[in-house]
Amino acid sequence: MWLWTAATLALVVVAALLWRGSDAAATESTTAGPAGVPPGTPAGAVSAAWTSATTTADGAARVSVHGGRVVVGDEHGVRALDAGTGEEAWRYHRANAVLCDWTLASGRVVAAFRTEDRCDEAVALVADTGVRAWTRNVDLRADMTLHGTDGIVLASSPTGVVTLDPVGDNTRWRQAPTEDCRLLDADVGAAGVVVVQRCADALQLRLFDGYAGSATWTRDLAGETATLAGVDRAVVVAEDDGVHLYAAADGTPLGAPVRDAAEGTVLAQGVGDAVLVLAGGTLTALDQETGEPRWETPATGLPTGAAAPGTAVPVADHGAVVVRDLATGTELGRSDVAGLRGGGLTTVIGPVVVLQLPDRVIAFR
Repeated sequence: MWLWTAATLALVVVAALLWRGSDAAATESTTAGPAGVPPGTPAGAVSAAWTSATTTADGAARVSVHGGRVVVGDEHGVRALDAGTGEEAWRYHRANAVLCDWTLASGRVVAAFRTEDRCDEAVALVADTGVRAWTRNVDLRADMTLHGTDGIVLASSPTGVVTLDPVGDNTRWRQAPTEDCRLLDADVGAAGVVVVQRCADALQLRLFDGYAGSATWTRDLAGETATLAGVDRAVVVAEDDGVHLYAAADGTPLGAPVRDAAEGTVLAQGVGDAVLVLAGGTLTALDQETGEPRWETPATGLPTGAAAPGTAVPVADHGAVVVRDLATGTELGRSDVAGLRGGGLTTVIGPVVVLQLPDRVIAFR
């Protein structure tokens, strides 16, 4: 009896030690019921209701709004906050791992973690509830970044790109530059996966099918530098002489470059049949099919999504958020915003204005 008792106690001690050092013990995961978008529109004057720091691998502002919640990342995980109150709805944290990066895609929050030298684990959480959809091992560089669109998560680094299925957990395809090329930038959107690479003396823009990985087209760029600003039905590239649009079908240049716009960071977002380009303190709405400008206005932030489905967009403009008609740019409404900062992404969720900055998220109500 004493031998059995001693053996049982030993097993309990070993099990406790194994548990304390396990991933399960180091993981803090909570869930919540889905949250709808609160009714109403922003008041004529709003002020900061709450703020939260957020972390991304590339230090850039990240689209973080899903339904009535705002997703933020920190050193060890991700959280979803109520858009109206800032209260935490759900979280996923790993005390024994470092968050490499995260993105929203297909109603999932896909996050990659580093437990040793490389980003070696990925998890997908249902954005509405925080319920874990899948977990899998990956083998990604520590300096990789994640970008997402409907049906595709893109992991990119200077040595190549990898695409993951955000709903399933499979790796779709990988693509590395040829020996004489190096990858400078990559992004994903409705058009597919786009990369900017330098090959010998040529600067190239390439589009790959997002699901099959086959190269659709390659175009040489004339300047010395190029940065992807956005990928939707058109590809937006900030180049030496301004911002260029290229057709997703064959890489044909669309319209004339947006001149005097390559000063500082250039941001672009497709909304409906238009692409909105923020550069040099001006927001320009361009037709995605032709590249022709529709309207332009002074702006300090880039709209993400429509304030009213398919008809209007919220434009941050020096202390106010102006709702403008997507087709004409006509002002439809205005909210004065105390403490509005520039250089971020602006989203309206019912009566709440959410400003997504490189280092934090601020909600105004």
